[in-house]
Amino acid sequence: MQHAGLIDARLEAVVIGPDNQVVATTQRPLANDEVIFELSVPEVQVWSHQSPTLYEMQLTIRAADGAELAFVTYRIGFRTLSVTDEQQIQLNGRQLFLNGVNRHEWHPSRGRALTVADMAEDVALFKKFHINAVRTSHYPNQMAWYFMIDEAGVYVMAETNLESHGTWQKMGAVGPSVNVPGSHSAWREVVLDRARSNYEQFKNHVSILFWSLGNESYAGENIAAMNAFYKEHDKTRLTHYEGVFHNRQFNAVISDVESRMYASPADILAYLQQKPAKSYLNCEFMHSMGNSVGGFDDYMALYNQSPAYTGGFVWDYVDQAIWQRDAITGEQVLSYGGDFNDRHSDYEFSGNGLFFADRQPKPALQEVAYYYEQFDN
Repeated sequence: MQHAGLIDARLEAVVIGPDNQVVATTQRPLANDEVIFELSVPEVQVWSHQSPTLYEMQLTIRAADGAELAFVTYRIGFRTLSVTDEQQIQLNGRQLFLNGVNRHEWHPSRGRALTVADMAEDVALFKKFHINAVRTSHYPNQMAWYFMIDEAGVYVMAETNLESHGTWQKMGAVGPSVNVPGSHSAWREVVLDRARSNYEQFKNHVSILFWSLGNESYAGENIAAMNAFYKEHDKTRLTHYEGVFHNRQFNAVISDVESRMYASPADILAYLQQKPAKSYLNCEFMHSMGNSVGGFDDYMALYNQSPAYTGGFVWDYVDQAIWQRDAITGEQVLSYGGDFNDRHSDYEFSGNGLFFADRQPKPALQEVAYYYEQFDN
């Protein structure tokens, strides 16, 4: 039964342009729980990394007598994402260059609890060092982050909260005899719920170009069902998942792009030279640990060797380390797994960022920033 206050109620929609002028309006009767309407915005200014133009959408529900019953406002943007016959991904008709990083939510004093100021610092560092894309490895981030990224013009791969490589990767080898979520019916609604939550929370953010189905969870009917969910609900974005590389049975129904972990430039080029059916995207490459990230130019050269190469995301943005007082010097030092005398430990394996945990740049960043600047256009 319809609530008495909504009888003869109407929805009013107003779009305000970047110059704070109203550019489009409409209103529709609120006949049921879903109202579908179209608005035409003249001379629209498209959103991109170079020009992250945002509009404001205002939605008001009014009673029959004009009284305001509900009001919500949201900043939106306009952009198109397409794939050419040559498998080149284009944003607004221009080649898309993903000069990105994988980013965990991390702070050396607060762990995974970031403040708005922390996130603002990350955005500023992205801009300073020509990082134009981020993969939310491997889970949805704080909601505030997506609004900040919309405003900054950073491209997002929004990852579903799923990682289960311990179930199919044994001592570094692929052994999917036990594979979660795989094709187990008991896991179907669990993973679909995670995809649904990711989509519903962030579907209005113009910065999101890719829905990622998770990380390192092999392949199966459940991940294919996640892919189908995103494709059914969103025609404006592409899906990503690297695990189908291990099981080509699902190649046609999982992921719009070819992706794998840490492929060499030679392997990628060999794929690109075979008239690929999908664009190639590096979801993780150049593991930035220790004295690493040499030869970065070989990856960047692929942009000029094939239109189907889209770049990718360096692993990763910032070290996951914690401040600890050194027992000998008494000074605060950034500490990793082995520094806490716990066993088993992965030692400094979480220290693989382009920045230290306190956001101080590492030497490896110089090479990454140098090449990213060349495609920061």
